[in-house]
Amino acid sequence: MAWHRIFDHPEVMEFHGGRSAELSVYEELTARQRRHDAEHGFCFWSMLDEEGRVIGFTGAQPWPHDWGAQGEIEIGWRLARPYWGKGYVTAAALETLDRLRGAGVPSVIAMVLADNERSIAVTRRLGMELEEVFTTPASRRTGHRYRLVL
Repeated sequence: MAWHRIFDHPEVMEFHGGRSAELSVYEELTARQRRHDAEHGFCFWSMLDEEGRVIGFTGAQPWPHDWGAQGEIEIGWRLARPYWGKGYVTAAALETLDRLRGAGVPSVIAMVLADNERSIAVTRRLGMELEEVFTTPASRRTGHRYRLVL
């Protein structure tokens, strides 16, 4: 499973539990994303580099939790550490926004921990605006909900 392998890095997982997830977590995530793509026409898609290697994912999904942004469409991304700072996420996220517009999605949100400066920078490059500051129920960390009307 490519996502399991490429995200096995403490910096990549800093805002996602702090350590690499079990393979079963990525198997379930992949199955859920295939279902979203079949049902909605969008999901978290694998990103490939110039040689066709998986380097991360970006895309959108219905908010998967029973708290917070229920009923919203969430844009998200995660990238293998060697590819940070090269514009991959922003380029792929802009393509995701085009696909969401084509699917008739009226707006998209991004749920980002308040200290995740790299992801907050991506939301700014996408033109998203801070809509809400919240506390996550499990970790009790401060998060931000950004929104972009499509």
